[in-house]
Amino acid sequence: MSQAMTSAPVAENKVSLWRRFLNNRGPVYIVLTLIGFLWIFPFLWMALGSVKTQREILAKPPKLLPEHVTWENFARWFTQLDFGTYFTNSLIVSVITVLGNIVFCSMVGYALAKMKFTGKNILFGAVMVTLMVPSVATFVPLFVIVSNMGLSNSYAALILPFLTQPIGVFLMRQFIGGIPDALMEAARIDGAGEVRIFFQIILPQCGPAIATLSILTFLSSWNNFLWPLVAAQTEDKYTLPVALSLYSTGQNATNYSVLLAGAVLVITPILLLFIFLQRYFIQGVAMTGIK
Repeated sequence: MSQAMTSAPVAENKVSLWRRFLNNRGPVYIVLTLIGFLWIFPFLWMALGSVKTQREILAKPPKLLPEHVTWENFARWFTQLDFGTYFTNSLIVSVITVLGNIVFCSMVGYALAKMKFTGKNILFGAVMVTLMVPSVATFVPLFVIVSNMGLSNSYAALILPFLTQPIGVFLMRQFIGGIPDALMEAARIDGAGEVRIFFQIILPQCGPAIATLSILTFLSSWNNFLWPLVAAQTEDKYTLPVALSLYSTGQNATNYSVLLAGAVLVITPILLLFIFLQRYFIQGVAMTGIK
């Protein structure tokens, strides 16, 4: 009798805990955790594989954790594969592309959001239409233009076609459109011109949008593979994705440990940039409505 009386409250407590778990969206968290693990597992496999030996990577059954951590795979990129040149090329191209997008996309976004001129809506519609055009479809005319200008196999060929992008114009236009017109009117009453209003009033308030644009542009430029493969014709102008793809062909195609180490080196700057700017990135996405 006493045992039945004590077991009843325990059962009720278990039911109460289960109901509280369901009411607190416990199953949702479990599903999201599983999806997050599935999403991050390839990156985890890549990171752990980069410090394994070739024998460990090909071992059957495969093991997730390395038995003997080795940094030789990374060392080969610095000692034998001229990683410094490829990294410098990617950094120069990406940084200048980001700066160009910040300046030009902000100017175009400001004009489309705050200025009144004939054909503004048509111009904005034309910018939106270019978002639908696959970038691959523009490679041939771009290459012809770059070649006729005598810029083949140069930094200018890698940078100029991407100094302004439609998604950047859209982002900046949406953000600047939310800035009150009263600020500009007050500046005009004080005698400020449009250039001064743009650089001293508008641009300082675009921090979240600029951070978002910087991350998106840097990510796009850093991972760009097809255009550098077409425009760069000698190894001294290769970027990291091109160098990584070339190393993954021919007799090096089966050296998985070095390839994984190269992939880790390629994505590390992007991860660091996102970690430092993620607060501004999330804020900018939320305020501009990009999904």
